[in-house]
Amino acid sequence: MAPGIPAALERPHFIGIGGAGMSGIAKILAQRGAKVAGSDAKESATAEALRALGATVHIGHAAGHLADDATSVVVSSAIRADNPELVRAAELGVPVVHRSDALASLMDGLRSLAVAGTHGKTTTTSMLAVALSELSLDPSYAIGGDLEGPGTNARHGGGDVFVAEADESDRSFQKYAPEVAIVLNVELDHHANYASMDEIYESFETFVGRIVPGGTLVVAADQPGAVELAGRVRERSSLTVVTYGESEGADVRVHKVTPRGLTSEVTVVLNGKFLTFTVSVPGRHYAHNAVAALAAGVALGIPAHNLASALGKYTGVKRRLQLKGEAAGVQVIDSYAHHPTEMAADLEAMRGAASEARLLVVFQPHLFSRTQELGTEMGQALALADASLVLDIYPAREDPLPGVTSALIIDAAKAAGADVTAVHEQADVPSAVAGMAKPGDLVLTMGAGDVTDLGPQILDHLSS
Repeated sequence: MAPGIPAALERPHFIGIGGAGMSGIAKILAQRGAKVAGSDAKESATAEALRALGATVHIGHAAGHLADDATSVVVSSAIRADNPELVRAAELGVPVVHRSDALASLMDGLRSLAVAGTHGKTTTTSMLAVALSELSLDPSYAIGGDLEGPGTNARHGGGDVFVAEADESDRSFQKYAPEVAIVLNVELDHHANYASMDEIYESFETFVGRIVPGGTLVVAADQPGAVELAGRVRERSSLTVVTYGESEGADVRVHKVTPRGLTSEVTVVLNGKFLTFTVSVPGRHYAHNAVAALAAGVALGIPAHNLASALGKYTGVKRRLQLKGEAAGVQVIDSYAHHPTEMAADLEAMRGAASEARLLVVFQPHLFSRTQELGTEMGQALALADASLVLDIYPAREDPLPGVTSALIIDAAKAAGADVTAVHEQADVPSAVAGMAKPGDLVLTMGAGDVTDLGPQILDHLSS
């Protein structure tokens, strides 16, 4: 068995290997020497990156893609029971491993740091990965998005620290046992898996309960759900709770956030001393993410001034207010925001960056269940833009729900005073935006689906 590879993952087959979470685990295993294989629905840059690491990647799903000598089949919660490769695994008696169990096994024996929360996980995990790398700590990391610098979402490092994004959507974060955990916020989302806030709190409490004895919980002091969670777990004797935020009583207090175009300057008070550093993405919420990363790094024993300087080297994650380009005096930026809180935060950040210019948004709702529960709040968030185009719902893993369409969002947006137009064909978006935009405007493509593909097309239309 290759060093550092659990026996079941020596020859794993990943169903949906191109997914953000799945591909990261596959990359780390390939870098550790495992014989990795898998399948995905379509070709992608991720598939090519995996092949470059020695993995076998099939396009499409078929029983024949599963090798007879596979030691396991790795799945996420999105894989359906009738997937032909999963059916074939059952016929062959190949063990099925959930993505979260695979990741947990890769973290064994390392000082792990897990980042959880309804929003901001990818950014905060990325900030830590970049900062620890900058400090020559050579961390391993698994993130839900590609870093701008290294251009990858995962890496096997030679150091003793593993930084992981901890996904609450299907309760899979309950599998990890971190030394340090961050909880950025706690809100109701993922309505197919959680029926109430009580269920959400119970899930996060279980996650916090997995922190190793003597470990640390870093938790937001300003967000109501996080404050409630901190109150529920604070009395646990084996746990150190560190709060961060603008509240006067925060252990790491945000003293000031100064916007500087598409960056921010952040000043915090830590152990009675002021510390100022730069965050290379705009918006107060990203500044708070950086402060959470700072607090977590300090909990690992890293000097605060070293970590603050290293955090300044972070340049962003793809799809997190990522500048796609500029044409005809118009900047096009891409955002993964799909929950109303995320949408409002990114729109406020862009509003600050736009100054006197207009902010134009192309929004694609993600999931029928989320739109059914939060469509009104999504529409209200769009009122922060000067004008918006709203696409049809991106279904991802879901089947349609009767009566649930983008009209729920559009009606709510118009009721909030927003200038909103429905666009049913994505092919119509680039020309529509080019016809609206004027020099100096900012265009934001927003959503967790394939709306991200429109940025380059919009730039082409603006150029012509």
